[in-house]
Amino acid sequence: MDNIALAKEKFGTLLEKQLKRVERMKNKKTFLDYAKLDTIIIGVTGGDGIGPAITAETQRVLEFLLSSKIAAGKVKFKVIDGLTIENRAAIGQTLPDDVLTELKKCHVILKGPTFTPRAGDPWPNLESANVALRKELDLFANVRPVRIPEEGIDWTFFRENTEGSYIMGSEGFNVTDDLAVDFTVTTTDGTIRIARAAFEFAKANNKTQVTVVTKANVIKTTDGKFLSICKEIAKEYPDINLDDWYIDIMTAKLVDVKRRNQFQVLLLPNLYGDILTDEAAEMQGGVGTAGSANLGSRYAMFEAIHGSAPRMVAEGRTKFADPCSTMRAGVMLLSHIGFVDESAKLARALDICCLEEKKLIITGRDTGATTSQFADYIIKTIQKL
Repeated sequence: MDNIALAKEKFGTLLEKQLKRVERMKNKKTFLDYAKLDTIIIGVTGGDGIGPAITAETQRVLEFLLSSKIAAGKVKFKVIDGLTIENRAAIGQTLPDDVLTELKKCHVILKGPTFTPRAGDPWPNLESANVALRKELDLFANVRPVRIPEEGIDWTFFRENTEGSYIMGSEGFNVTDDLAVDFTVTTTDGTIRIARAAFEFAKANNKTQVTVVTKANVIKTTDGKFLSICKEIAKEYPDINLDDWYIDIMTAKLVDVKRRNQFQVLLLPNLYGDILTDEAAEMQGGVGTAGSANLGSRYAMFEAIHGSAPRMVAEGRTKFADPCSTMRAGVMLLSHIGFVDESAKLARALDICCLEEKKLIITGRDTGATTSQFADYIIKTIQKL
């Protein structure tokens, strides 16, 4: 069989998988009601690199906040190991079967960063564990807030999480030695649900503006479909204004001091959301300061937006890793499962410790506080609130 025929066969198989996914999406409409659960199970999986250290300290803070709920049996923490790159590589699985089985027994997940191999790395060509988890658990909405009050910035990004350029990131192929092909995917149901999630958030939080970010002028089919569907959903929310920007100029406008404080809720396909949220987090104080939520109808996962920092581990600096990102994710986790007061306390403590008092500073080195010392600082601050 020649190269073109092989490519057609592979492409056909990929399309069949995507069409089956579309049918599954059509049947998933009911969202989990945490208030009706006897016990909410919070899974904690550290990932690799600095992940286990920062998730462990975040778990300690969450356990302090939820101590009465834990004692009453309303909340249970479940630590799930095995998501390290070493284990994933050894068994040749992006998501080890036993890890995925245990994660699916939980209701929400606090996850540490995971390493994704690149070409030339001494690891198998495994798919991103983040991408795989989002697909397996159908976590379609990646929600990332960024606030810089002194500059009038209060952004919430709604990044589509299960489609776009990442959905088949490990399934592209070399047609010949001279031609490599990857894919981007946009579906009607996938776009409708992320768009509606963004508009519902805007409505519930008295936001008046939703901004869609694409490159629909060039990537006309998939980005064009995303933009078109968002415009249709916008008609259901007459009190909310919709505007749209292209990804290249939007990247510039986030650093435009005359314009950036006019944005409120930003709605983006997967790749663009990944890029812009890192830029926004850096403006807030660095990617170590931002957490994110990954939301689906049955599961929800909360994590830092940065990587696993293998260099810090190699240099023996793990105990100085900044846990603020996973703690910010913890703020979102608490709110998501209905513990609004506890969420507000943690958010306030982080603002005091990171932005106001700054009695302990995390530098990532022995010039600053350790991860554990900073968690102690957060807990002592909560006790004063």
